[in-house]
Amino acid sequence: MLGRIRDVYTAFQDRREALGLSNPGTVENIAKEVQRDVFLNNLSFSGLRADLTKAFGVAPLFQVSHALAMGSQAQPPYTYAALYGSSRVFLQANIDNDLSFSGRFNWRWTNALVTKTSVQLTSQGNMVSFENDYTGADFTASLKAINPSILDGGVTGMIMGSYLQAITPRLSLGIDTFWNRPTMSYGPDLNISYAARYRAPDWAASAQFLAAGGIEASYWRRISEKIETGINLNLQFAGIGPNGPMGAMKKEGTVTIGAKYDFRASSFRAQIDNQGKVGCLLEKIVAPPIRLTFSGEIDHTQNAAKLGLAVSIDAADPEVMEQQERVGADAPSIPF
Repeated sequence: MLGRIRDVYTAFQDRREALGLSNPGTVENIAKEVQRDVFLNNLSFSGLRADLTKAFGVAPLFQVSHALAMGSQAQPPYTYAALYGSSRVFLQANIDNDLSFSGRFNWRWTNALVTKTSVQLTSQGNMVSFENDYTGADFTASLKAINPSILDGGVTGMIMGSYLQAITPRLSLGIDTFWNRPTMSYGPDLNISYAARYRAPDWAASAQFLAAGGIEASYWRRISEKIETGINLNLQFAGIGPNGPMGAMKKEGTVTIGAKYDFRASSFRAQIDNQGKVGCLLEKIVAPPIRLTFSGEIDHTQNAAKLGLAVSIDAADPEVMEQQERVGADAPSIPF
């Protein structure tokens, strides 16, 4: 009986490998070409900022940085950070002038399994999260818990799980679950959403069917070696419409269009959405260790504008630079 099961499993694995499937990434990054590479979601800022980074090693990676900011409510005036990374471990810690602390600790158990831990200690509240990512040959599974606790007589906190499987060399399908229970006085809430991704050589499309009643779709295309474009649609079904309970469901949607152009020593990003918000970001390498960043945003609906200018300096001793040139593409894969 066991031999029969083993033969069936071996035949299934052989057929699976014959399809030539590759790892599709994660559900969280299913639209990374648009939302991370083209759009300004995690890049735009306001005010003045200066970043000074000092590298002490490449393999293993070790560096410290000082960040100064003014004119921005989202960034503290001063932040000190330290980072260490090797093929097995990744450590990062940040502390600002208000003594708010955040840290990350990632540990690679095997080439496929990585555990990620993060901690935030601030005056507004504390947060701790634990995440396990398993990267298979043609799938990725992830399980994450935020502020988990059993001290109230039961399990509280947030638990998220996702699974993304390559079906063909270009098509991937996935599922994402979210379980939430703030306290034992409230009942648990479970939401399930579904995701799909299609990747071609010069374009990619993805869609997520959200549990709360919404759709988010993205389309990315590479026009040339230097130009990338992307569009993102987020449609939410927001409940009762203007005609009351007997009318149609109210819909709220946001459409964002963006583009990225890479010059020889700089890159320019721009985006616009249907809410009247226009943004751009220009990164310019003045010299190998010095980079200037300009960020601008105009919100026509709110009649507001934001401007940001940053100077980043990456310093390293000559020995470290020589080490980086020697290591090159052979640098260890750090579990970020």
